[in-house]
This record gives sequence, structure tokens and C-alpha cells, in this order.
Amino acid sequence: MHADQLLPFIANTFDQMPFNRLLGLKVTRFDEQQAEVRFDWAGQLVGNPVQQILHGGVIASVLDVVGGLMAVSSALSRFGDIADAELAEKLGKMSTIDIRTDYLRPGRGQQFIATAQVIRTGNKVCVCRMELHNEQGIHIALGTGTYLVG
Repeated sequence: MHADQLLPFIANTFDQMPFNRLLGLKVTRFDEQQAEVRFDWAGQLVGNPVQQILHGGVIASVLDVVGGLMAVSSALSRFGDIADAELAEKLGKMSTIDIRTDYLRPGRGQQFIATAQVIRTGNKVCVCRMELHNEQGIHIALGTGTYLVG
């Protein structure tokens, strides 16, 4: 696969993952500087039915997804043209090593935007900072994720 085809291919792959589809996630930005994932409010994502707020596990999962996506972008920037089989092998070995989630406010809103940026990347590990906001720009959570990329 040619280098300029990698990012759209990966974004589409993330959009098609069953768990990401269950959460309603859609990749809306994916480049070398930032990854962005959006999803809409849905009743099945509620963690507190009295307050009608997002479940903390949903928040942590979304931060992990967007952080992982950013880590993949970081790793892809080192690839040139790559065979599909080699790409699949490399992607299959990438994983989350550690993630920390800080919950800042209740997860209220109609749409949610998760973003990630690379803090540091190396040949084996990538560290990303992730944030979750609602459509009004209210900061709901932040995270730091460490990902195996090599």
C-alpha cells in the first residue's frame, strides 16, 4: 500500500471495528498532528440513569480508541510503501500498554469529540494525550495513553 493511502485506510478500519460501531464512533480527523473521533449521545451509553451522564467506561474506551489511532498515525509516519500483509502484521502487534483517565465533569451533551496528540514517540512506544469535550466545548475528561507501536 502506498504511503498516501495508509491514513484513509486506517481511519476506515477503525470506523468498521465492531466495538467502535457499538459506541457510534466516527473518525473525523486523522493525520500526523491529531486524531479526532466523534460520537452522539445514546441511551445505551448511560452510566448514571438518574443524572443521564455517560458511563465512565465509555469515556475511558473512547479516549483509548483515539489515543490508539494517534499512536498508529505516529507509527505509520515511519513507513514508506508497505505490502498489505506486512501492514496487517504490524497493526496486529500495536496495543495499549497503559492508560490513565481523569474525569473532570459529568459526561453530558448531545455530541462528544475526542482528540489525541502525540507527546512522545519512539521506535517501540508512543505516548499520547487525549481529551473529551462535548459539542459546547465543555472539557469532560483527559487521558494519557502509552501504546506499543514497534
